[in-house]
Amino acid sequence: MWEKGIDVNEVREIRTRTNTFFGVGAIQKIGEIAASLKGQGIDHVLVVTGHGSYKSCGAWDVVTKELQAHNVGWDLYDKVTPNPTADQVDEATELGRKNKAAAVIAIGGGSPIDAGKSAAILLKYPEKNARDLYEFTFAPEVAVPIVAINITHGTGTEVNRFAVVTIPEKDYKPAIAYDCIYPTWSIDDPALTVGLSPSQTRYVSIDAVNHVIEAATTIAASPYSVMLGKETVRLVTKYLPAAIENPADFEARYFLMYAAMLAGVSFDNGLLHYTHALEHPLSAVKPELSHGLGLAILLPAVVENIYGEAPEILADLLSAPVPGLKGTADEGKKAAAGLEKWLFSLDVTSKLKDEGFTEDDIPRLIDLTFSTPSLSGLLGLAPTLATKEVVEQIYRDSLIPMS
Repeated sequence: MWEKGIDVNEVREIRTRTNTFFGVGAIQKIGEIAASLKGQGIDHVLVVTGHGSYKSCGAWDVVTKELQAHNVGWDLYDKVTPNPTADQVDEATELGRKNKAAAVIAIGGGSPIDAGKSAAILLKYPEKNARDLYEFTFAPEVAVPIVAINITHGTGTEVNRFAVVTIPEKDYKPAIAYDCIYPTWSIDDPALTVGLSPSQTRYVSIDAVNHVIEAATTIAASPYSVMLGKETVRLVTKYLPAAIENPADFEARYFLMYAAMLAGVSFDNGLLHYTHALEHPLSAVKPELSHGLGLAILLPAVVENIYGEAPEILADLLSAPVPGLKGTADEGKKAAAGLEKWLFSLDVTSKLKDEGFTEDDIPRLIDLTFSTPSLSGLLGLAPTLATKEVVEQIYRDSLIPMS
């Protein structure tokens, strides 16, 4: 395939709405970014990240060296957890406000970058907080510049306008989408991902697959989101087993990161529907649940539900993990079973009951799916009519394996 002609050690610029430095060694481009920030009169930034991976992956040493070299000061907020909360965003924002941070550098996967995007908005709106933002009491039009240093290969948030934060006291996990939070610069350096655990490696790449299955089948889907989707699924199917077998396989990490970036652009255009709308309540209720695992649990039942509305697209999209689909409307169960078999082959075998959910939880999950701000918008993009009965069936079909 064409991938064999690519030098993964050559850093390239990929331009979407974001200027992304892509390739092994791309973290060194933080020097150019720091110089640009300084040239805009920005001499202090807020760094938003998680508890330790920003150091262990090697990014932090390079970032601090270059910020110092360009006389850019920083405040470090390193308390972001998986499924970040509104309180964490407010704490980070308050830290940035104290020293008048004029840009945000977010280092991590989806959680730190989404928290950083949120803080970037709130630094421009000193009278607002994260709950205001995620309960949609205002619609922001501006944010300070955002630099996203991505250290996973699944979220796509480094190239799009989305962010997700949890409001814990309500079990809400809404999503926002504003043009002002497209990162100005992003860094996708596959070398920063080699420390991902085997489970993280699986889950983040499955997140990317979910992004494109949804983006290719919403009522807003376009040929562009479908095209990006097929390549995403092909690359993940090919390179995820290699990355699991050898975490230091830079070629595998490179193409998984590229696939995730494509997926981020795909759903920036085609948007999302059932799988994300139904997963957000799961990880809002149980924050310890990995977002990617929650998506994997739901995906087969979602595909069975929607297959009849987009059989040709889904047969083409799934041709790598589920070969032999013909694109006829009666293949829903076959496609769903094939996807579950593929997930199981990657040792992703959990279902809702394995993660502590029971039939008694389903009414609460349904309620959250329809009451959480923003999720009704995703349901409205689904290719089938998203009634409470349909949502209930997807949850029920995800409690235990299909076969």
